[in-house]
Amino acid sequence: MNLETLGYLLLGLVAAVWLVAMVAGLVAAFPYGLIGLVLFAGFGLLLLKVLRERLRNRDDDYYADKVEK
Repeated sequence: MNLETLGYLLLGLVAAVWLVAMVAGLVAAFPYGLIGLVLFAGFGLLLLKVLRERLRNRDDDYYADKVEK
């Protein structure tokens, strides 16, 4: 495991803990926290859409591998 991978792993871990803490705080602030939960759900759905489109796009893979930068 190189340092870049370790760095991404640590950042991902901290982001996951932060998101869990945010959701727990929003649930504790019920019913006002519902606004934030809907916001997180919307961002999550948009993130999934972007990731799915990127994984299915073969043109991006071709240019990332073949075209000189």
